[in-house]
Amino acid sequence: MKLGRRQFQRLAGSTLALPALARTASAQTYPAQPVHILVGYAAGQSIDILARLIAQSLSEQLGQQFVVENKPGAGGNIAAEGVARATADGYTLLAVGANNPINSTLYDKLSFDLLRDLVPVAGIYRVYQVMVVNPSFPARTVAEFIAYAKANPGKINFGSAGTGSVAHVSGEYFRMMAGVDMQHVPYRGAPLALADLLGGQVQVMFDNLPSSIDHIRSGRLRALGVSTPARLDLLPNVPTIADTVAGYETSAFAGLSAPAGTPPAIVQRLNRAVGVALADPKLAARIVEMGGVPMPMTPAEFGTFLANETAKWGKVIRAANIKPS
Repeated sequence: MKLGRRQFQRLAGSTLALPALARTASAQTYPAQPVHILVGYAAGQSIDILARLIAQSLSEQLGQQFVVENKPGAGGNIAAEGVARATADGYTLLAVGANNPINSTLYDKLSFDLLRDLVPVAGIYRVYQVMVVNPSFPARTVAEFIAYAKANPGKINFGSAGTGSVAHVSGEYFRMMAGVDMQHVPYRGAPLALADLLGGQVQVMFDNLPSSIDHIRSGRLRALGVSTPARLDLLPNVPTIADTVAGYETSAFAGLSAPAGTPPAIVQRLNRAVGVALADPKLAARIVEMGGVPMPMTPAEFGTFLANETAKWGKVIRAANIKPS
């Protein structure tokens, strides 16, 4: 049978509309099976704990299991690559953290691009850093620290949890912005770096607040400044680093991303569910207990945040010529 022109156009249009209709139906019934959240670190770390708390809330809200899978290795790149290469149907998500924007520049030959191959879903929380020194160190303020560092170039060692860690790039960022000469000493994890800071083997650390706050309260460490734009309720007497070094702000964070191409309706459904989770006073209190603050964001806001973090750390890593160890 020969089709007329109008009949052919209607048939062609209907055929082209089928994938869109299928995607819409899929989004409306999502999730119809368990959802997997990949975490690039071992169980028990902060991002893992937050992913499990969010997964529990999403499971309760959406009626399907959200399962956390730990895929440690290569600074979190194994998990990120796994999600970037997964089917874009909302059933494989990444617990994205501060390591991901850092790794975008730190590693020269990644097989994926954070901003191109993953779509932002939602922010979860932020954890800020605190600039801490051993009580024997002569500086009691950020300004005094800078003055001492400039009078003693190359004689201050700053410890970190390892090359490319948040503590490392935060220290390099401070070094660049304050114009001081400090030497980086990487450790295999924050506890080892803190032990040497407590013992006086290194002089300063830009540590995640939760692991330092008990030492600060007990007087075993002296806090010079926090990396927040405003003072923290947890340390009301500690000024911000930005009070002395204008514009200085750093943080670790956690959020969710999905493979690029995931239907926007699914992204929005997940974003709304995360927002409900973060509005739960019990979960919000748990985040505060961990030294963080809830970070609810729209997908677009979280995307802008990730892009800004990637650009900021890219400049620091290139300027300091940081290479993965």
